[in-house]
Amino acid sequence: MTQEHPLHRHIGAFLEGLTLPHDCKLLLAPECGGSHNLPLFCSDQKSNDTEYCNVDGSVVTAGSIRFILEIEESGFSPTKVCGKFLTSALSTHFIHDILGGTATAMHAEVTFVQVMDASKLPLRTKKVEQGAALEHSIQRILPLLGTGIKQYRLFFFHGVQNFMDDHAKRADLEATFTRACS
Repeated sequence: MTQEHPLHRHIGAFLEGLTLPHDCKLLLAPECGGSHNLPLFCSDQKSNDTEYCNVDGSVVTAGSIRFILEIEESGFSPTKVCGKFLTSALSTHFIHDILGGTATAMHAEVTFVQVMDASKLPLRTKKVEQGAALEHSIQRILPLLGTGIKQYRLFFFHGVQNFMDDHAKRADLEATFTRACS
């Protein structure tokens, strides 16, 4: 595996190894082992002015997006977390040739998962606690946003080895992913 995005690659491989219902399709960005960027748009029209972001992973089931994944390996800040969340929350469609170029709408109940690599954070940092508070704050405002994102989770792993070793947290990520795809 490349060292360029090691946590992205391991999480992508982990998700690819999970069994999904037959009508679910996991899409992964190149950083996660996929072959295509995964653009989200604020309308069903594909253009530069309607493209808001590219995500690291998503799941399409029954013709709609049910799961969105963002992984951050370059540090943690509330602004970065909220920016990635908000651009996805404001998006309404995924449009790409991988699905025939048709506009694929967000489902009425999307799960959004962010994974942060905490391995580069200073010792005794309060960033993980800040992340837990941020996760709670985002969960609290979800009903007010009026978007398809209804579930939000923020996971911290201290690098690839911690991702491999922390069975409980990895099981929580798997359960969150599986519920979103059901």
